[in-house]
Amino acid sequence: MRHQAWILPPSALEYGILPETQPITLLLQDLARGDKRALDRLIPLLYPELRNLARGYLRNERPGHTLQPTALVHEAYARLIKQEQPDYRSRAHFMGVAAQVMRQILIDHARTRNAEKRGAGASRVPFDQAAGVAVERPSIMIAIDDALSELTRKQPIKARLIEMRFFGGMTAEDSAEVLEIPVAEVRRHLRVGQAWLQRELDRTAEPEKKT
Repeated sequence: MRHQAWILPPSALEYGILPETQPITLLLQDLARGDKRALDRLIPLLYPELRNLARGYLRNERPGHTLQPTALVHEAYARLIKQEQPDYRSRAHFMGVAAQVMRQILIDHARTRNAEKRGAGASRVPFDQAAGVAVERPSIMIAIDDALSELTRKQPIKARLIEMRFFGGMTAEDSAEVLEIPVAEVRRHLRVGQAWLQRELDRTAEPEKKT
């Protein structure tokens, strides 16, 4: 089976831009300065990594899901291009943001197809496992997103670090560099944030049925 190749966005074709003309770091700097065409040159360079990331999110999805890895990457690109002058600090930071965007796309799809079951709660599951099975079980994905939204209101830095670590695949060192805080502080926030999320997921979980 042939994989669908990345098609350069119209603006890249219009200006005759070749994806290999600039290193990733320089493209990220151009993007941070507001040059949206830099994203057109950046995506083809990172496409294999982005597709692997999308494949990882969709590996547990049901057969015939409307989103396939290539489609998920393209939809993520469409959302990334609309962002207001992002300040990507590194390749890892960009991939982390792309992962968060992909997760939000899947959450939107989960909410749509799970709309008729909104009254049902998610099953009780450890958070570190929930992050891995969320795509397969929409109710868990929605519960995690609701809990993260609540954590963002209470402790935004903890919520952001949770997203970076569990959904963006960023290390504590990557997150510390992006947020310009000590690695020890990152790890402390992650421990507290994960514990809070676990309590919230347990609180909202559907009671286990007795057999």
